[in-house]
Amino acid sequence: MQDLPVSFHDRWPSGQLLSRATQDLSLIRRWLSFGVVLLFANALTIVVGLAILFTFHWLLGLIFFLISIPIWIQGYRFEAKYGEVARLSQDQAGDLATSVEESVHGIRVLKAFGRGDHAARKFAAEAKGLRSTELKKAGLIANIWVYLLLIPEAAVAASMLVGVFLVAEGSFTVGGLVAFFATATVLRWPTESIGFLLSMTLDAKTAIQRFFEVIDEPVLIKDPEVAKTIGSPKGRLEFKNVHFRYPDSKPDQPDILRGVDLVLEPGESVALIGITGCGKSTLTALTTRLYEVSSGSIELDGVDIRALTRFELRSHIAMAFEDATLFSASVRDNVLLGRPDSTEDELKEALSIAQADFVYELPEGLDTKIGEEGLSLSGGQRQRLALARAVAAKPAVLVLDDPLSALDVDTEALVEAALRKVLKKTTALIVAHRPSTVQLADRVALMQDGKIVAVGKHSDLLATNDHYRYVISSLDSAGKQIEVS
Repeated sequence: MQDLPVSFHDRWPSGQLLSRATQDLSLIRRWLSFGVVLLFANALTIVVGLAILFTFHWLLGLIFFLISIPIWIQGYRFEAKYGEVARLSQDQAGDLATSVEESVHGIRVLKAFGRGDHAARKFAAEAKGLRSTELKKAGLIANIWVYLLLIPEAAVAASMLVGVFLVAEGSFTVGGLVAFFATATVLRWPTESIGFLLSMTLDAKTAIQRFFEVIDEPVLIKDPEVAKTIGSPKGRLEFKNVHFRYPDSKPDQPDILRGVDLVLEPGESVALIGITGCGKSTLTALTTRLYEVSSGSIELDGVDIRALTRFELRSHIAMAFEDATLFSASVRDNVLLGRPDSTEDELKEALSIAQADFVYELPEGLDTKIGEEGLSLSGGQRQRLALARAVAAKPAVLVLDDPLSALDVDTEALVEAALRKVLKKTTALIVAHRPSTVQLADRVALMQDGKIVAVGKHSDLLATNDHYRYVISSLDSAGKQIEVS
């Protein structure tokens, strides 16, 4: 899953991936550990046992075999029906896992809006659907079990009845009949176990299918066979006629990015500004190949980023997103995620630049576990740690996708003042939603409908470009887009 592009994760519910990685793999492991062995051993026992019955007496063996035929017919029907229901059950389990995960992650919103009962009803409805499907599975197993229990008994009884007549006629011996009966009795357990083993096999089969739906997903973003390297990157970033559309877009849908051309010289900072949906965040995501350009190219120090390994590319470019993602680890581990070998002084410097000194007041300081997704922290605190993580990586290019949106005005001013020192030493591409953030940059690139329509200094664009003035005027003091008629 780490090799798959972000576009794959955009369309796959996390619960479906989780159920495949846990429940489905558990079913496969259980089947491989003993199910496949028992299935092979019992099948071999039945085949050899039937052959032995025929050697005792061909007529008795034939009777036993013919009466057992309905088992194979029912087994074929069972396979078709059970496989369908098993797939539905596993898909429903994935949907249920998604609902649970969403409810846990969104527990604050659900409680704040009094929608806990809605989430509970949704869970109950999905659980009821899964329960109904599981009962169908149980019904199918119970149905075939009747055949597996009764038909072997009927086959043995019929064979014994005919065998008694054969013994009475003198065409068969008592010892032969006893041996036949003993062998037929041995076949009862392997035959009766077919239902259990067949259901386990079908569960594993559908689990394997679901698992390989992910494994067989094409890896669209790959490392080159012969990769180039950049020893000491200067940080020159260039977009050349960049077009982008999502792989699953319809043919009649326009490209999200259309012919973007932009050059960032080493040490230069450029702010991207435009109305919501114009392609700013998409453009920044292309810099680290979270998505792949549809056509055109992006070059770092004159080298196409597709010619670099993803590891090297991402060691030269660091990102801080508006939606700050933190992991269930210590503050230290989260901040040093991009550069684990940073010194203590470098760590403190990154925290200071991001105005994240609040971490020293946490119960265990830098070693405090911040919980899953950092939900124990405020939105502003999470954003500051995410910014510190990007700064600590000491990249050649720093990409900031509106990482200050959750900060109050005073904290934002302090962060911006500290960032100005950092931006003097690194190339930066900044998605700006506030006038104050725009002023951090040396130049501003104005985006409209997936294109860069103007590039220049903030003051020059403000004086000469009507659309730029429109965009700037539509930003309130908090940096949020508002309607301007």
